[in-house]
Amino acid sequence: MNHGGQAWLLALAAGLASSGVMAGEADVVGADVRATGDGTYSFQVTVRHEDEGWDHYADQWQVLAPDGTELGTRTLHHPHVDEQPFTRSLPGVEIPEEIDSVRIRARDSVHGHGGAEMELSLPDRE
Repeated sequence: MNHGGQAWLLALAAGLASSGVMAGEADVVGADVRATGDGTYSFQVTVRHEDEGWDHYADQWQVLAPDGTELGTRTLHHPHVDEQPFTRSLPGVEIPEEIDSVRIRARDSVHGHGGAEMELSLPDRE
């Protein structure tokens, strides 16, 4: 590759890094669910994302039924630049009796949904 080509690749890489494209999507890297005494479920979810500050950060994770119906959402109100991966909980999620597993997905403020997801079986319905 000639020097002009190398310079172009370096400029492209620098532009991608400064535009926040390098951070990628938010990934669910861990999840746990437990049944609570009141018939609801409590979730602990671990998300990894290369948060860059207020312009690009993991801003939410969701509990979804197998058909994609949203059952619960945990909004993340600030970036976690220095805490990666991070774990947050969501108690009190009501899940219809006919559902025996759920899907967990995360979202970031630039890409939306699309990173790694996780499927969990509900503990008292296996």
